[in-house]
Amino acid sequence: MKQKVAVLGPGSWGTALAKVLAENGHDVKIWGNNPAQIDEINTYHTNRHYLPDLKIPDSIQGCKELKEAIDGVDAVLFVVPTKAIRIVAKEFNELVTGKPVIIHASKGLEQESHKRISEILAEEISVENRQGIAVLSGPSHAEEVAVHDITTITAASDNEGLAKYVQQLFMNEYLRIYTNTDVVGVEMGAALKNIIAIGAGALHGLSYGDDAKAAIMTRGLAEISRLGVAMGANPLTFIGLSGVGDLIVTCTSVHSRNWRAGNLLGKGHNLDEVLENMGMIVEGVATTKAAKELSVKMAVPMPITETIYSVLYEGKDVRQACTDLMLRAGTFENEFTL
Repeated sequence: MKQKVAVLGPGSWGTALAKVLAENGHDVKIWGNNPAQIDEINTYHTNRHYLPDLKIPDSIQGCKELKEAIDGVDAVLFVVPTKAIRIVAKEFNELVTGKPVIIHASKGLEQESHKRISEILAEEISVENRQGIAVLSGPSHAEEVAVHDITTITAASDNEGLAKYVQQLFMNEYLRIYTNTDVVGVEMGAALKNIIAIGAGALHGLSYGDDAKAAIMTRGLAEISRLGVAMGANPLTFIGLSGVGDLIVTCTSVHSRNWRAGNLLGKGHNLDEVLENMGMIVEGVATTKAAKELSVKMAVPMPITETIYSVLYEGKDVRQACTDLMLRAGTFENEFTL
């Protein structure tokens, strides 16, 4: 059934998902707070800053006003940076009419509160203004989805019917959607893998090889699982698409902003230089701080995260940080038993 969908956030991922929805036959509007970018989308059907080679379907309408974008929609997809989620959700709650399905495809933890994105949305969007909340996450790069590369991701919601609705909304011959009811696990996997990707990039910048990359991904997954389970997630979620799947793609691809940022750190650039060079938000930087603070609060050991925090926020030398991490006291590998 044709649906009216508003996409909030015309970055690379928001643009790629809007394209998917339009190609699936849905009525799509995309909102952003950069008027020049919206004019480009409507006039030239391009978004050169984020996806320079992409032709956006003519049917997608760019909106400068949030009220215009969300008027009468069946579903709303939040794809704004984590730090903007609460602000946009508050404005949405004041303007929305009807009761759309709320979906988000952002990945991170809120600073200070350490809350997951679905928690923020639930706080700011009243029950009367939403049918429910779902998460869309998994191993995916906008650059590849936009050109119909084969991709599989997860739609998660506490309401299985809602997860199936999102599945039907997005699924097609190049984008396969699986459903899941473990929202905590899916969101934590999505957020925390960005931290490990910074580390993987740093190892590459330091010219370490495949063994080192396998080590940080494997032990990084252990940390992700450890904190996620402590928060109530199902440990099996972390061996699925939003866990190990997303971790692999983010830790091994030059499309990953977090990997690229880590790579520059490993080559000797400081954090300010790295962020200026990227020109886009690197979610893993803020997430590292939130996750480190959360792990201390919950008494969950996360040595890789703590090490990356020391590099990002305390100016520790990257190579020395690797050495110190390796020389910790020996520990037992398997933490979860069946």
